[in-house]
Amino acid sequence: MTESSQPLRIGFVPEHFSTPLYFAQKHFGLTATLIPFPSGTGHMITAIRSGEIDVGIGLTEAWVAGLGKEDAPGDGGYRIVGTYVETPLCWAISTGAKRPEITSVSSLKGSKIGISRIGSGSQVMGFVLADQQGWLTPGESPYSDFVVLQNFANLRKAVNDGTADFFMWEHFTSKRYYDSGEIRRVGEIYTPWSSWKIVASTALLPEQNPDKRLLDLFKKLDEGIHYFASHHDEAVKYISTELDYSEADAREWLKTVQFAIKTEGVDLKVIQSCVSILRKAGVLAEGKGLQPESMLAKGLGAQFPQ
Repeated sequence: MTESSQPLRIGFVPEHFSTPLYFAQKHFGLTATLIPFPSGTGHMITAIRSGEIDVGIGLTEAWVAGLGKEDAPGDGGYRIVGTYVETPLCWAISTGAKRPEITSVSSLKGSKIGISRIGSGSQVMGFVLADQQGWLTPGESPYSDFVVLQNFANLRKAVNDGTADFFMWEHFTSKRYYDSGEIRRVGEIYTPWSSWKIVASTALLPEQNPDKRLLDLFKKLDEGIHYFASHHDEAVKYISTELDYSEADAREWLKTVQFAIKTEGVDLKVIQSCVSILRKAGVLAEGKGLQPESMLAKGLGAQFPQ
């Protein structure tokens, strides 16, 4: 069997957003090995660079930061090939249940921020928050420490035992832990860009002749998304029984999310806007790392301005 006839290994975050991917496999015959990464996009970047996965579906800001940093290894290891979610992501800002000294977002300046990994969305958005709050000073960190905690469970524990003061994670994934009283909500911040993108290993992307399995993935994902849009009850049942959400939260989330109608391709303007904000926030440096045009795979529906 040649390598190109092996099933794609697709990294994904096992949260509510993964439902159309599940439907693509269940109802439309997507032949792929789905590999969960509960620790998020930063972990997937490591995995795609080391050859453990072929494709990743994760957060725009983490993929862009991974390619835009000056220390990205080799050719960066992957390119952004598709769009998964069109709507922004609402990041909830959380602290421990018994941390009365943390009263508001403004009280977090100079505190310890918990993140899943270096380069993860949870770290990148920390800088975007600092930029929005006016905490950025050249040459200084807006936080006293970035505490790497790997996953959501460790982040929740850390803000309660004082290892970290706050962290940011997706709103609906956090909500049940507010409802149970395990953690407390301090605020929220929306990504200033569409929130989820699809990337592929550069090994799958020879010039002008992308791996045929990618084209099949886009077709099946489009079908999974279309099915998701017209089968909300089935989506809610899956999310509330197989994933960590209540039925009410699943239904509320459905009102807030819009998946891409056509997953293949990326609008360069979205990547340019993301890079611009990440430079302003001090995540990326002007003139270093890959430029936005080079982050996209040519020949895969990438939308370059004429």
